[in-house]
Amino acid sequence: MNGSNIFQKFYDLICKDTGDRNESAKLIVVVRMLTLTMIAYSLISGVLFLLISHTGGMIFCQLCIIAFLAIFIMSYRQHTFASYCILNAAILVWLVANVYMFGWGIGVQTYIFVLIVFCFFARYRHETAKCLYVLALLALRMHLYFHCQNYSPDLSVTAEINTAFQTLNSVAIFWSLSLLCYYFSTDTQALEGKLIEYNEQLKRQASIDPLTGLNNRRSTMEYLEDLLKNAQNQISICLCDIDFFKKVNDTYGHNVGDVVLKKIAETFRVGLPAECFVSRWGGEEFLLIFPQSNGDEANIALESLRRRIKSIVFDGGSAEFSISLTFGLVEYDFHSDITTLLREADDKLYLGKESGRDRIVF
Repeated sequence: MNGSNIFQKFYDLICKDTGDRNESAKLIVVVRMLTLTMIAYSLISGVLFLLISHTGGMIFCQLCIIAFLAIFIMSYRQHTFASYCILNAAILVWLVANVYMFGWGIGVQTYIFVLIVFCFFARYRHETAKCLYVLALLALRMHLYFHCQNYSPDLSVTAEINTAFQTLNSVAIFWSLSLLCYYFSTDTQALEGKLIEYNEQLKRQASIDPLTGLNNRRSTMEYLEDLLKNAQNQISICLCDIDFFKKVNDTYGHNVGDVVLKKIAETFRVGLPAECFVSRWGGEEFLLIFPQSNGDEANIALESLRRRIKSIVFDGGSAEFSISLTFGLVEYDFHSDITTLLREADDKLYLGKESGRDRIVF
């Protein structure tokens, strides 16, 4: 078996969940990774003490390895929160014992900051308990500091070993903090990404007509307001309506009517210029906005669209049929407001209906 497979199996073992419901899989992975960090730290410390034949240090490191190895094994049998609490307690005992035995100078007391970060990142509530725990850690650090000011360490180490421990502690603390931030921030980033995506979906749902996939009235009004606010080119607006659409529903049923609306929407998307803003204004009525076209240019595009729609043959079940649209087209005069433009387009649409339908009134 090659090294990569062994590493993958070991990582899968670390990531194995507790199997309990309502337990954080992410937290148990961090617990195990920190436990392995403590085991590695104790192994390296044991080697340092072995090099200088420091019997007390070697015994202490062996006890630490046994304790943290037991915690690692128990993490597969205990609840996640229980494993989290046991690891915290073990690190605190390890930390106090280190300071009492080897003094303030080796820098192990700084590991308290890892416990603070671990406490607030852990996925359990009880904010009051967390704050009390942090205050207890502060009190512990102050106690250790004043103890070291008044008492000498139980076991003395050379200046070289002291420097080695300072280096080892710095690496262990930076590694542990990076581990915590990485594992817990990935959840936050993923959640933020999902939230952004969900908001985008909600925004699309709020601005799109669900039947036709066209822009709805709300999004159209927002688009028009922005467009007229910054209008520099000629704009044309068209209000159009399916002729005798009620008859289609009454004769062939509303399902066929929905098919007609979808097909019209599809034809708008294919048959109009790409920059044209198309919306379902309501019922069988549509609003078309040509943001860079004058009335004559829009009229040419609409005439082609009118013929294309009229050539479509629909299957009504009992018979085939065709439909037509009537269009009311207005050109923006650079000073009228939205209400005025829409009223003028509606008036021309009504005039087209009165004049026989299936036509463009401009």
